[in-house]
Amino acid sequence: MKILITGASGLLGAKVAELALKRGFDVYSGYLTQVPIFGKPVRVDVSDRASVYNIITSLKPDAVIHCAALTDVDRCEVEKELAIKVNAEGAGFVAEAVREAKAYMIFISTDYVFDGSKGLYREEDKPNPVNFYGYSKLLGEKAVEKAAEEPLIARTSAIYGAKPASGKVNFALWLIDRLRSRQEARVVVDQYVSPTLNTNLAEILLEACERRLSGLYNLAGAERVSRFGFAVKLAETFDLNRNLIKEAKMSDMSWTAKRPIDSSLDVSKAMKDFKVKPMKLDEALSVLKHEFSR
Repeated sequence: MKILITGASGLLGAKVAELALKRGFDVYSGYLTQVPIFGKPVRVDVSDRASVYNIITSLKPDAVIHCAALTDVDRCEVEKELAIKVNAEGAGFVAEAVREAKAYMIFISTDYVFDGSKGLYREEDKPNPVNFYGYSKLLGEKAVEKAAEEPLIARTSAIYGAKPASGKVNFALWLIDRLRSRQEARVVVDQYVSPTLNTNLAEILLEACERRLSGLYNLAGAERVSRFGFAVKLAETFDLNRNLIKEAKMSDMSWTAKRPIDSSLDVSKAMKDFKVKPMKLDEALSVLKHEFSR
């Protein structure tokens, strides 16, 4: 199977490319600035319609996994035009080209399409984003639904993994680094998410590619937990000093954009339909620890 992964230098895209190569896929790895480690590098600016169209229609992939996005929540709040250009219009450009190439498409969306007023959101719950990042990704979902033929839209939450990506560290790496260097870490106790190991999500996405599953799915970790609770579990898994983790409130944080209080996702539909199941937190952290040791 020939696949194109946009955002293949990122936390999720890099892992999808790595695992796809192990499955024997012919992998093309799209990037904008940082050349990907895995797959055949293809430079693509998703906000440039002509560039996207030319690359996808000339490559003629069997599937496109669209991971590229502007995911900096506070930057999206400040640079709204850029957020729309990348997260909404860019997704539409990819979907149009995918349809022209008669390929299958997966679009990676976010739990931040919800307002966080109730948590454990199901696929049929009505989105109501409280920040511009969530709004731009919701517009991206709509653009993909309109343009692509039977795409899969995957909403996920708080992705983490064992390696830095695109020059950035994810929450798990940040916390482990601070605790190993015996520094305190302030973590909010009043925000709830469904932490998602990139390896688990990548395996689920590749199954979706092989089976050409379509529709809207919550593809995230199988457990609702506070950011603080997640941090404590991480510390315990890596035998680090949990007493260095200090409680904070969302109101204490100097964020530009508002965050949903509880954007955790109900993954019952994915549990039923996929052979690779979303992982509970303890299982995922065990895998993470093993990946660290390699």
